[in-house]
Amino acid sequence: MRNEATTQGDSTSAVVDAPSNSFRARPATWLAMIALPTAICAVAIMIGTHKFHLGPAAIVLMPILWTVLIAGFVGVQKWKPIGGRGRAVSTHLLDVAIVFFLAGLGTQIGPSLTKFTNIGPAILLQEVGHVLGTVILALPVAVALGLGRTAIGATWSIDRESYLAFAIQRFGVRSPEYRGVFAVWVLGSIFGAVFISLLAGLLGGLDFFDPRALALGLGLGSASMMLGGVGALSILYPERAGEIMALAALSNLVTNIVGFYAGVFIALPMCQKLYKMWSRIFGRDDLGRRVRRGALVGATSGARAGSDSGRPGRTAIGPDAASGIDAVDVTAIEADPTVVRTPKTWLIAFAATGVAGVLLNALGTGSTRPLDIVGVLILLAFTAIALVLAKLIPAVPSTIWVLALATIASATFMPIGPFVASAAQNINVLFAGLPMIALIGLSLGRDVKALRSLSWKIVIVALLTFTASFVAAAVIAQVAFHF
Repeated sequence: MRNEATTQGDSTSAVVDAPSNSFRARPATWLAMIALPTAICAVAIMIGTHKFHLGPAAIVLMPILWTVLIAGFVGVQKWKPIGGRGRAVSTHLLDVAIVFFLAGLGTQIGPSLTKFTNIGPAILLQEVGHVLGTVILALPVAVALGLGRTAIGATWSIDRESYLAFAIQRFGVRSPEYRGVFAVWVLGSIFGAVFISLLAGLLGGLDFFDPRALALGLGLGSASMMLGGVGALSILYPERAGEIMALAALSNLVTNIVGFYAGVFIALPMCQKLYKMWSRIFGRDDLGRRVRRGALVGATSGARAGSDSGRPGRTAIGPDAASGIDAVDVTAIEADPTVVRTPKTWLIAFAATGVAGVLLNALGTGSTRPLDIVGVLILLAFTAIALVLAKLIPAVPSTIWVLALATIASATFMPIGPFVASAAQNINVLFAGLPMIALIGLSLGRDVKALRSLSWKIVIVALLTFTASFVAAAVIAQVAFHF
């Protein structure tokens, strides 16, 4: 979701020009942006989990959903709105919260690492589903709905931050392709976790899929989407919750490593070629307008010239001509100021993350072991090391560093593995990771204008893109497990 950018080697500044104004936040701002998401998460945990059956399927309503709803409401309300400075502080906190959450997932993988040696093919093959599912299933629908070249950006991946940054460089911010990427990114950032959690609950309740296959399918490259799906599956299969969480985290690690390159070098070229085929079949030009079959080539060749050349900003479709299909205003997100980051602000962010993790984990699990505090401190240590390594070696994002570190350190074959695994054993990252979701929801006020500019067509295509990526990967993993 939104600030996964900082943990995946990207930056939300890729969306708009980075704000030049920086500031030192007052203690009251820090206190508010620490206490508010923690309180929201506590209320969400107390509301609890509720499961409803729809025939053979199930809808799971859990703390992640309540957190999104409450935080989103607080983020958009006008009575006491959260300003740009508050959101800037939440961004700093989120940088730590996401990596902390992934550190917890790593400690779930390590103790079970030797058990997964026999499912290597399933982990690798499911990535094919993430790459091809969106292009094969979502692209023809997008073209048929008349999105024009926006369909390419909206369907070649689930469009997380790394893809957003690439689209800016490859196509330019005024291109329909970029606007498609941007629209799917906005929807995924805000609603992705909830949508995937509901979808995982529906599919898991059917008893058709092996829960391991669904867990592997959750490796979408988005920490928040994975958190939502894991939460739903863990409720449906409580006896396999640990395995589901470990498999999803391992799959997500593979996606973070190879998924972007597969998307750029395989999915995007395939999407561009298939787009031309579907445009001819549905009789659509690059503006999404219906045209006569004979006139299609002439109508689309000029519009494609700028995009196919690969030169940013060189497109024959101007902003006015494209407004009917672009479906989202890429300038509608406000540019927040930035917090001056110092050792003191990092210390505050780490302390807030650790205290919230201990409190929410105790509230959700009922565990108050002193060893849990040690476990949280260990996760914070992994978080700090990963952030430092990512700064020293920018080519490897902190998401990969922290998952690798936590996984290896907690593995049974490491001397410290049993101690790390024991310390983190009772830390439920579904609770400790909730502040990440709350902080994202609180930033919703920044995105309201962009959401209002979304076309219903792009909303349908975005949801289909998320669905296709998850389901296609799960189907391939299912086949790999059973044949």
